[in-house]
Amino acid sequence: MPRKWERTLKAIFADPVPANLRWRDIEALFVALGAEVVEGRGSRVTVFLGSAKATFHRPHPHPETDKGALRAVRRFLIEAGLRPKRDRQEEEGP
Repeated sequence: MPRKWERTLKAIFADPVPANLRWRDIEALFVALGAEVVEGRGSRVTVFLGSAKATFHRPHPHPETDKGALRAVRRFLIEAGLRPKRDRQEEEGP
């Protein structure tokens, strides 16, 4: 997976939840992971990834995704079986 998408995935799973992640980066990650993104009414998009399905609202007028929506994206990715790779330091421990 290219670094940009890895960074986006790590940001989604960051604690505390970031407040500056752009929706277009999240949507690009979905597509890169092989998800099908279906346009709905208004700002709605439904995302299918494996057996997981979720409907989200694109943020507007600002491009940043709010923390509640990021938590929903995190739950969706977990349901789809995805988590970010752990850093080498985390894997090796102290």
